[in-house]
Amino acid sequence: MQADGLIGEHMEEKQAAIWVKDLSKIYKLYHRPKDRIKEAFGLDKKQAYKLYYALHGIDLEIYKGETVGIIGTNGSGKSTLLKIITGVLHPTEGEVKVAGRISALLELGAGFNMEYNGIENVYLNGTMMGFSEREIDGKLPEIMEFADIGDYANQPVKTYSSGMFVRLAFAVAINIEPEILIVDEALSVGDVFFQAKCYHKFEEFKQMGKTIVFVSHDLSSISKYCDRVFLLNKGVLLGEGSPKEMIDAYKRVLVGQYEFPEKQEPQQIAEEGTENGQADGSRGNPDTQSSQKEPAPGVNPGALEYGTGQAEIIEYYMTDDRDVRTTAVLKGSQFTLHMRVKFHAHIPGPIFAFSFKNAIGTEITGTNSMIEKAFLESGEPGQVKDITFTQKMSLQGGEYLLSLGVTGYRGDTFEVYHRLYDALAVTVISDKDTVGYYDMESVVQVSDAMTEEK
Repeated sequence: MQADGLIGEHMEEKQAAIWVKDLSKIYKLYHRPKDRIKEAFGLDKKQAYKLYYALHGIDLEIYKGETVGIIGTNGSGKSTLLKIITGVLHPTEGEVKVAGRISALLELGAGFNMEYNGIENVYLNGTMMGFSEREIDGKLPEIMEFADIGDYANQPVKTYSSGMFVRLAFAVAINIEPEILIVDEALSVGDVFFQAKCYHKFEEFKQMGKTIVFVSHDLSSISKYCDRVFLLNKGVLLGEGSPKEMIDAYKRVLVGQYEFPEKQEPQQIAEEGTENGQADGSRGNPDTQSSQKEPAPGVNPGALEYGTGQAEIIEYYMTDDRDVRTTAVLKGSQFTLHMRVKFHAHIPGPIFAFSFKNAIGTEITGTNSMIEKAFLESGEPGQVKDITFTQKMSLQGGEYLLSLGVTGYRGDTFEVYHRLYDALAVTVISDKDTVGYYDMESVVQVSDAMTEEK
């Protein structure tokens, strides 16, 4: 009881909306399903499981009126942390205190009854959140207008498309006037118009001084909306700071260049799965392949690969304006694409190329060494060439796919020596996106018009 009093006093001093102290969530990973049964009945005295730390010793405070982002790689514990804060999961160790009514956009529609129609589910969910029928009556028009599902509101939700389902669930969750809004990748639901509506509501919440906790892989949104960011990695809180500071640190985590804290011991990292690797593609190097048990972050293991094999792309990666390997680039900054090519035959005038596609496969931009008049020599057997393309990132914020190639001409015949399609996933981080694929970097001026005096 004394500890609760101290926590309450601490929260009041700091005006904290969420207070987390020494939080851990541990799961037992059994070698075989029957080992779980044996332990339950006390039939096996030896330990037949490993401990998996989904979260390990997390300490953090989120203050009232603050918009906070939580970022990290897959499996870092972001969603687990949110589920514990919202009461969906119980911690193994540690304490969590929350001051204010929470609305959580975690697993949208999890409480829906598939046999009920849309309106009935609004009342069902509203009641579960603690609202009276009269209060839900007052909110219903706003919820249905936001969901924009028309006559389907009176149909069983089992007949809804996935888009209609999540739109209704989102509308219910976001229109109950919470003091704390918890968002886990939920702002990407529906079509582009509904997403714009969601972000507009997000802005309204910020202006109203609501506390917002925002988990997303969309680093552009993190950069644009968040006042402060927490970085998680494999269940450990690596740090907190401004969006720029933590996004930079996250980029170092992705490429294995982050100096981890002492509390994240190698044994814990090994038990929890993926190892840190360089954000590049390495080919033809046995030492590199043996040290990377799985593809590095951003590298597509299923990249389409073909060619005659007379030249081979044996390594590729990207660096930012500080020459740090990364797969995330700030819009407006300079970045460099690196490609290492080994020649297995005499190739007159090899052409080195790259191109960017968007997620639906539309080729956005690209160039090659012939267009740039950068290399007109021949490649000889055994030679290895390092090729770099340096440019300013003008693409809009989002996810892109990088393709690479080595081609050339023998006489009038065009030949492909090695191509890698969709080899690397690249994230462009932006807090200002214009219309279309790239930014024209317009300079806008507004001045008083000059009028003639009569």
